[in-house]
Amino acid sequence: MTDEHAQPCDDEQPPRSRGIYLLPNLFTTGALFSGFYAVIAGMNGDFVNAAIAIFVAMVLDGLDGRVARMTNTSSEFGAEYDSLSDMVSFGVAPALVAFTWVLDSVGKIGWFAAFIYVACAALRLARFNTQIGSVDKKYFIGLPSPAAAAAVAGLVWACSEFEVSPGPLAYVVAAFVASCGLLMVSNVLYYSFKEVDFKGKVPFMILAGIVLVIGVISISPATFLWLLFLLYMLSGPLLWLWRKRKAL
Repeated sequence: MTDEHAQPCDDEQPPRSRGIYLLPNLFTTGALFSGFYAVIAGMNGDFVNAAIAIFVAMVLDGLDGRVARMTNTSSEFGAEYDSLSDMVSFGVAPALVAFTWVLDSVGKIGWFAAFIYVACAALRLARFNTQIGSVDKKYFIGLPSPAAAAAVAGLVWACSEFEVSPGPLAYVVAAFVASCGLLMVSNVLYYSFKEVDFKGKVPFMILAGIVLVIGVISISPATFLWLLFLLYMLSGPLLWLWRKRKAL
């Protein structure tokens, strides 16, 4: 007869832990909250704080992965949670902020441009998750969703900071938002900066240049942060054109 109370064999696997790592997921939760706050602030007409919240989400999103790798607390749960957070902070939030800011004034074209952005952000994140470990880490395929969100939020922030009326620019903003979305799902390569060794030594002039850049940004964060991410957004197509011309 079989003993119902027999001890399990030594070669049986122990039960999988159902806990989650706290530290990296705290940063992810902070990014998710910032994206949610951006939506609420945008609905209330507080576009400056809405844009700033998206930039805060971008910083927190950059920290959660690095903290997970540094503390050896990476997990499948964390990766999935991070993707869902990114969808809210860098997909839904920028589109809704832009829509409540000016796109609603142009009717169907406005909501269509916002939807194009949201749909492309979802497709971008899904493609990125399926390509992990199979592409060159030196480049991103398509504009990263945090950079696209920063380009849209930076425009809203800069115009709101300097009290620029967005009404006459509504169609231009719609085209800009839709273009950011399409660049996310394009095959244009963007430099990822993952090869930069932050632990290694660098020439003194590089450090001095970084200090200078930070000083310039501090003069007008809204303007210079938007210009910075606008240049990054344009760098992909410009690099593509340069390679095409070189190949001729």
